[in-house]
Amino acid sequence: MLSRRLVELFRWIDPGPGSTHMVSDISGWWRDPDVLAQVGPALAGLFPEGRPTVVIAPEVTGLLLGPLVAVAAGAGFLPAYKDGGERRRIGPTRWAQTPPDYRGRQLRVGVDGRRLNPGDRVLLVDDWVDTGAQLDALGRVVRDAGADLIGAAALVTTCPPEVAERLGLRALLTGDQLP
Repeated sequence: MLSRRLVELFRWIDPGPGSTHMVSDISGWWRDPDVLAQVGPALAGLFPEGRPTVVIAPEVTGLLLGPLVAVAAGAGFLPAYKDGGERRRIGPTRWAQTPPDYRGRQLRVGVDGRRLNPGDRVLLVDDWVDTGAQLDALGRVVRDAGADLIGAAALVTTCPPEVAERLGLRALLTGDQLP
């Protein structure tokens, strides 16, 4: 079963002196070919009635996970970029600011406005949802474009139930299931 294998391959890393918390290491998921083959269909399968036309996922790990889900769902993929540092030139970008994330940061996230159309059926995808800040902002981008938000799918959720409900979030694992 995929959920059991995700738990087996997961680990926490101590980043060392001065760190206030452990860091999740999900690299084992990407290294295992069976997990890699199963995560796209499993996340797409969380919304069997959804029929998305496009999957949107935020960088960095979303650029790996999003296309896997899109292929499984028979949909296209749009990367969501974070504004900061080097500004990406992806055409006319639709941006939204996030509420504070788990580090207290506020970011801008955006997608290429030429590729997100009114009437698109959008599934948001992320590997880990803690505060839901990026998905909140991406939901605004989707609605502002006149597209329909189906919901959000994640490998792991540690967000409060009210955040999951607001986002229409379904996940394969909760943080309580991890070691």
